[in-house]
Amino acid sequence: MWHQFLSKIVKALDPKLEKYRTHPPKATAPKYTPKSIEDFIDILRRTPKQILSAKDRDRIAAIMSFDARQIGNLMIPKSKMVFVNSKEILGPLVLDKLYKSGFTNFPVVDNKEKVLGIIHTEALNALEIKKTDRAEKYLDRSVNFLHISDSLQFAVEEIERTNSYYFLVLDEHESLAGFFTIQILLSYLLGNQ
Repeated sequence: MWHQFLSKIVKALDPKLEKYRTHPPKATAPKYTPKSIEDFIDILRRTPKQILSAKDRDRIAAIMSFDARQIGNLMIPKSKMVFVNSKEILGPLVLDKLYKSGFTNFPVVDNKEKVLGIIHTEALNALEIKKTDRAEKYLDRSVNFLHISDSLQFAVEEIERTNSYYFLVLDEHESLAGFFTIQILLSYLLGNQ
């Protein structure tokens, strides 16, 4: 009888006692910890677009791989550069070619293709160019160089040190390989590449 009485009380109190009962913890999947920057970037790329947009993923990946990234991966190669011969007359055809290229700096070379300096489009815009002016007249002889294997971190340091935004890039044989600008760097960091 006593047993039946207790059973009725327990049944009546059962819903109220639920909060005091202990339950075994629910099994959860083990948390994955990336073992390298590449693993982390891979996780970023697989993150659903509702959490991170493709552009946001690219920005984070760019920042995370910043120190390991080399100039050679981002530079404009020599084959796409527009050169000006130092003896070339800056007439309408040459100026049209320069403006249509979309670049703002042009290496000036001699007949042996040795770089003598740079022509900046600001110089061409600001001056009255006569049809008989040669490229060497507007030449800026201060040329800054980076190497194809230099890191982006080194490039940032060189931009700060030289206060320049345009660099010619040399390969391992000290031959011209391309050029690198602060605009290329910013495009990379902002995920526009």
